[in-house]
Formats: sequence, structure tokens, C-alpha cells
Amino acid sequence: MRPAALITASLATLALSACASARKPDVQVPASFEMAQTSQTATSAQLETWWRQIDDPALTGLIEQALKASPDARSASARLIEAQATSGTALIAFLPQGNGQGSTKETRTTLDSGTAVNIPGYSTKGTSTNSSGNLNVSWEMDLFGRIFAVARAANGDSAAARFNYEASRASLAANVADVYFQGQGLAIQLEDARETVRIQTDLQAVAEARVTHGLISRADGNKARVDLAQAQSQAAGLEAEFQATRRTLLVLVGRGLEAGSSLPMTSRLAQVPEVPATVPGEILARRPDVREAKARIESQAGRLTYAELAFFPTFTLTPGIGLSKSQQTGYQSSTRFWSIGGTVSQPVLSIPRLLTDLKSQKARTEQAVIAYEKAVQTAYGEADSALVRFAADQRRVALLSEGEAQARQASEAARIRYGAGLDDLQTTLAAELSWRAARSQMTAAQVQALRRSVQTYKALGGGWPASSLSTDKKARAS
Repeated sequence: MRPAALITASLATLALSACASARKPDVQVPASFEMAQTSQTATSAQLETWWRQIDDPALTGLIEQALKASPDARSASARLIEAQATSGTALIAFLPQGNGQGSTKETRTTLDSGTAVNIPGYSTKGTSTNSSGNLNVSWEMDLFGRIFAVARAANGDSAAARFNYEASRASLAANVADVYFQGQGLAIQLEDARETVRIQTDLQAVAEARVTHGLISRADGNKARVDLAQAQSQAAGLEAEFQATRRTLLVLVGRGLEAGSSLPMTSRLAQVPEVPATVPGEILARRPDVREAKARIESQAGRLTYAELAFFPTFTLTPGIGLSKSQQTGYQSSTRFWSIGGTVSQPVLSIPRLLTDLKSQKARTEQAVIAYEKAVQTAYGEADSALVRFAADQRRVALLSEGEAQARQASEAARIRYGAGLDDLQTTLAAELSWRAARSQMTAAQVQALRRSVQTYKALGGGWPASSLSTDKKARAS
């Protein structure tokens, strides 16, 4: 072996021995994991289309419409197509490369003086035609498995793009449900606010009558007027928030140019669902952000292997074929040819740069591993926190619902007493006002619980068809 080859081989061996493959991520389930448990275990169908568990046809229709036609969904689909097309570009370099070329040229020669010469293959006058065509090919022979490293990186990029796409759609479904519940809550609160304005108007009229008859002071009458103004201000603010929320929802589902009235919003909240629990390990298989982070490790590991193989020589074949034809007056000839050649390229002076590239790629691979570990920890944390908070919201709704029922009964009793002449109008209106306030608190708690259920489903990895991945793999294999 020549000295240069020995030096090159030694440096390559040294570089590869200093490099380690991507380390195994630490993704053990925390020993103190306190995920709230329910009586029901989640199934794939429940998590994939969790919005159907809420049993609200309007919500289901809006989410499915958003997943098909919204700008966010269409942008996510376009990004996925781009990423999948880009990920396979590097593999094309291992296919034979080359372009066919062809040319033709016709020459007309006129002799102005002298003696014409016309011998086969040479003429000083007349018409000559020359045509040629050739195909030159370059093909890198992969003797060390570079294509497998590139394919691993490409598959990782493609998988990461797919999971990013699914995460975008899951977030879109969650956003639509979140805004929808906000809108429903605002519709109920606006209804209560308008009723409060009515009650305060009646109370203000009673106060003015009492002031006129000298039963209360002018200060008490002014207080009733202030209470009415505050109720009117609150109703106006809720009206604006309700219209803005309805507009936001229209934009989310891809109907941003339509009038707000085209989206009717009922003032009836759905029942807060019982979010099914899932075992901690299943979160890693369901959450698209976790699976995307894992795919990023595969991508960077493939690039790390490719950086290692950059120290080995590259062999390139350069075959070619061609055809030429020449025609002159009284003469015609044609030729065919083929050629084959090869080149070998061995890094020598570029080894310091390759070592730097290898070190950088190793650092990028380590970053991908750390990002995956962080994604796992974030997934566990979000799932645990969401379930604990959701359980607390459910208890709060139960308590406030009981209080609202008692306030409603008191208001109804006050109206009965007023009809019987046992209570005055002010007492009756005060009882109704108290019930409206309790109902508003209960509505806010129900909306919060519904929004928390959305967060919980998302934290558990719901909102995308994880089962479709195995179907895709089987289809590609067949």
C-alpha cells in the first residue's frame, strides 16, 4: 500500500473510532407519575375523534369542516407534500446521472475564385451536413452503504413531516373546540347579562318611585341608576366579545368571509365528558410531537452515519455512447462509439474539514436526542397536569351546579310569593338577580371544564388517526 493511502486509511480509522452513534434516549416513565385515573381506559377510536365523545353535532361538523377546508389544514397539507418530496431528493444522487445531447449543422460553401476541390471527405464548395448525438452518464458506485444512511435520514425527515402534519391538525381541532365553547359560554352569559339589565331597569324604576314618595333617599335612587349602567356596560362588552369569538371561529373553519350571523351559536352547553385515562406508556405512541421528535433522531442518526462514511473513497463510473453522421457532396459517413471510464476520490487534505463536519453532526444528533427526552417529559407533565386540573374542574362544576339549582328554586319561590302578594317586586327581582349571578358562575365553570377536556384529550395524544400509520406502512410494503 502506498504511503498516501496508509495515511488516509489511518486518519479515517482514527476519525471513526472517535465517533459514537446516537445514544439511547432516557425515556423511562417517572416513578412518581401521578396521572389521574378514571374508571374507563381510552381506546384509539375515542382519542382519534375525541370531539364525538362530547355529543354535539354542531361542534363535530365545525371540526370536520375545518380539517378539510380551513387555511391552516390546507397549509399543513402543502407543507407535508413539500417535506416528503424534499426528503427523497438526496437519494436521487445515487442513481445514474446524465443528459442526452444532440446537434446538427448544415453548411453551404460557395467558391469565389480558384479551382474547386471535390474529393471524398473534403470539398471546397457545396453543402455539408454534420449531425451528432451522445449520452454521457455518471454513476457513483455505493460500496460502503452511503445510500442506506441517506435513506435513513430521508425516512426520518418524511416521518417527522407526517407527525408535524398530524400535530397541526390535532391543534386545529382543539382550537376550534376551544373557541366554540368560549362562544357558547359568551352566548349564555350575554343572555344572563340582558336579563340582568331588565332586572336592574325594573329595580331602578322601583327605586325612583320610592324616592318620589320619600321612602328612600336620593342616594339610594342614584345607586340603582349606577347598577343599571354597570349592567348595561357589561352586556355591551359581552356582545362585542361574542361577535369577535364568532368571527374567530369562522376564520378557523375557513369561512372567514361570511357574515357572523351565518354561524348560529346555541346557548346550551354540552355535558362535560368523562375523559378516559390512558396508561403512561401509551402517551409516547399517541402524541405526534413525541413521535416527531423520535423521527428527528432517526434523521440525524442517518446523517451521522453518512458523515462517518465521508472518510471512505468514492468510486464513480462514467460510461457514454454516441453517434455522429457527416454528409457532403458525393460523400457520406457515420460513426458510433462507446466509452467507459471510472474515477476514485479519496479525501486527504479535506480530512480536517470532514472531522469538523463529523463533530458538528454528532452535536446535532445529541441535540435531537435531548429534544426527544424533553418532548417525553413535556408529554408526561402536560397529561398529568391536564387530568388533575380537569378532575378539579369537574368537582367545581358539581358544586356550582348545586348552588345554581338552589338559587333557581329560591327565585321561583319568590315569584310565587310575589304572585300571592306576600313579597314585593324588589325582593322578587333581587332573588332572580341572585340566581342569574349563580348561573353565570356555573356557566363559566362549565365552559372551563369543557375547554379543559379539550386540553386533556390533546395532552393524551388525541385528535389524529395514529392507527393509520400501520395501514400506510402495509400499503407501502405491498
